[in-house]
Amino acid sequence: MTNRLAQETSPYLQQHASNPVDWFPWGEEALRCAREQDKPILLSIGYSACHWCHVMAHESFEDAEVAAVMNRIFINIKVDREERPDLDQIYQTAHAMLTQRGGGWPLTLFLTPDQTPFFGGTYFPKEPRYNLPGFVQLLEQVAGIYRTHREDIALQNASLLHAFGATLPNAKDQGSLSDAPLDDACDELRQAFDPVYGGFGGAPKFPQPSGLEFLLRHAGSGDTRSMALHTLRKMAEGGIHDQLGGGFCRYSVDERWAIPHFEKMLYDNGPLLSLYTDAHVLTGEASFRHVAQGIAGWAMREMQSPNGGFYSSLDADSEHEEGKFYLWTPEQVASLLSAEEYAVAAVHYGLDQPPNFEGKHWNLLVARPLDELAQAQQLLANAKQKLFAARENRVRPGRDEKILVSWNALMIKGMAHAGRMLGEPAWIASAQRATDFIRTAMWRNGRLLATCKDDKAHLNAYLDDYAFLLDALLELLQAEFRPTDLKFARALADVLLEQFEDAQESGFFFTSHDHEKLIHRPKPGHDNATPSGNGVAAFALQRLGHLLGEVRYLEAAECTLKLYYPVLAQQPSGFASMLTALREYLTPPQIVILRSAPGASAAWRRQLLQRYWPDTLIIALEGEFAGLPEMLAKPLSQEVSAWVCQGVRCLPVIKDCNELVAVCQSGETV
Repeated sequence: MTNRLAQETSPYLQQHASNPVDWFPWGEEALRCAREQDKPILLSIGYSACHWCHVMAHESFEDAEVAAVMNRIFINIKVDREERPDLDQIYQTAHAMLTQRGGGWPLTLFLTPDQTPFFGGTYFPKEPRYNLPGFVQLLEQVAGIYRTHREDIALQNASLLHAFGATLPNAKDQGSLSDAPLDDACDELRQAFDPVYGGFGGAPKFPQPSGLEFLLRHAGSGDTRSMALHTLRKMAEGGIHDQLGGGFCRYSVDERWAIPHFEKMLYDNGPLLSLYTDAHVLTGEASFRHVAQGIAGWAMREMQSPNGGFYSSLDADSEHEEGKFYLWTPEQVASLLSAEEYAVAAVHYGLDQPPNFEGKHWNLLVARPLDELAQAQQLLANAKQKLFAARENRVRPGRDEKILVSWNALMIKGMAHAGRMLGEPAWIASAQRATDFIRTAMWRNGRLLATCKDDKAHLNAYLDDYAFLLDALLELLQAEFRPTDLKFARALADVLLEQFEDAQESGFFFTSHDHEKLIHRPKPGHDNATPSGNGVAAFALQRLGHLLGEVRYLEAAECTLKLYYPVLAQQPSGFASMLTALREYLTPPQIVILRSAPGASAAWRRQLLQRYWPDTLIIALEGEFAGLPEMLAKPLSQEVSAWVCQGVRCLPVIKDCNELVAVCQSGETV
């Protein structure tokens, strides 16, 4: 027997389709039932790769007695936070307001029929433990409060809705833009920096790619780049990095990056691919390039669908055990390797030390750097190959095969950037395939759909979908110029302005103007696990505005920065993506345009891409193109010609590659 979730596209919802709980997906049917039956709503939000979501499901939602209580008292709604980030944002904020504690998943909230939450938490055990009540006991108590304290709940709900309004930035507080928050952000990050293991703060420790990217870009404060590079090195050595298969898990449960929460998310790995690429270009260290190769290899091998789109995530669990797919014992490793290979691998990966996972298993990490001797390097390479091949025969973690525009955009940008900087055309082709899939399957009647699985695309797309994809297209245009990508970028920018911009107060709402009405309409500026949609929108609109000479895009970006500037100035390190946009507002990026016959500019591009110039766009136009915007419509000749532009002005044509490099290196303004 199945419930209503069997008809949903979300693998997370489908995981609960055989529960005895009478689950509804979020929608009018569930909300109408709550109103008509005057029942409170039990809202459960999670995602398919979430370990504690699985735990609560096995303990409670699969239990017939628990389900009977849920079905009798509540209208039960299950939400995939990845398909409905609008609901997740609203109700995570509500949870923080109600409990004064951080949220997470599973998120368990109890709502009145008008969708307003009045009580909640995250994971609740079936039986009382962890200083938490048992779930059935909690259900009965909440139902009793709903029946007997309606007036109190109504007053609390009114206060909560008022508090939601206070979370929006205030347009009346706008001030002039300056570079002061850039150095202030560096100071805040410096105070939180872990000089031993890298990263910021203690356990649990997250990669925070937006902050690391800002530190790499903003080199004006001495040690900013060293903080980012040290963090990237330590993460690469840690168990959060899959030492055999490439890619990174979502976070580390300890401060040393040793033991991860084992799910692998697409949204982490796209930005990290860009970061490790830039770290290699900046330092020349081969280890950074190897990490980038591992991420790209993992993404194409395990996460890219036959139709081109990238899947969402890999589960933390396999065979109902967290991390089982990734863990080893020394005996298992020794049985697969020669004595010489094991001698090297055991020391390198820490197999000669006590177990680091639950007292009986080893999660591989770089315990000791490898000897530079070629023989040792070859022995380790042989060992990795054998261990990876053996691991491929294990029961694999579940894979969430829905395709999300926003997360795909982050990986498209990473693949395109790494592909062009490291000279990997297959990575660029991978990014193009994903882009073409989105344009073909998820772009309908001039609007994006947020999610697609099994050829079914649906759900009104969000700010992040448009902003991240626009940003990715600007990177893809630099990897290989395709007129269709430029046309798509302009169309996305226009929808951003038409459907998401707040015409009165500035900035961009997370949901479009024609989205379903919810109890709150967020306008997020703070970075979270993914960058802020407003920060990325401001950054990408500025760049596209300079490329096209489109004042509307530049003005929208400027207004967004001015709206968020007061809160950005108060807590700058939480707004890294917005700070990156602010840097380019204060000093517009250089735009290098190369015009040549097909294939003629390759040597010039190789010269340019040997350097870390994050504030420079390089567009190579080889051959004839019709309908180019004025900025790009430079005359074509057989030999390579280059123009360096900033804003609406360009330096005279440059015919010598060394001269071009010197001009770019000097940062000469026009």
